[in-house]
Amino acid sequence: MRLRKDADEFEEEEILLTARVSDALAHPARVKIFRFIFLSNRNRAKICNKDVVAEFDYSQATISQHIKKLAEAELVQVKKEDKFSYYYVNIGVLKKYLDAVKKFD
Repeated sequence: MRLRKDADEFEEEEILLTARVSDALAHPARVKIFRFIFLSNRNRAKICNKDVVAEFDYSQATISQHIKKLAEAELVQVKKEDKFSYYYVNIGVLKKYLDAVKKFD
C-alpha cells in the first residue's frame, strides 16, 4: 500500500527534525546548557553568555560553540540587545521534537 505524497513529506520533515535536534542534544554539556537556559527562561530570567559561563566550568569559547549548535538546531533562539546576546528556548521546536519522538512508541 502506498501512502499519499503529503504524508511522506510530513514524515520526512519529522525525521529531519528528530535527527537535527537529537544531534544537538547528543553532547552532555549541551543538554546541561539547554536545561539551564530552559529553567532560567521558565523563571523569567534573561540569560546571556556570561551567565552560562558563570554556571558551568567551561571556557567562554566552549560555551559559545555549544550554544551555536543548539541554535543551529533551532532549540535556542539568540536575540541581540545592545552588546549582549540573550538566549531563549524555542518551545515550538521542542514540542515538535517531543511529539515526533513519541511516535517511536
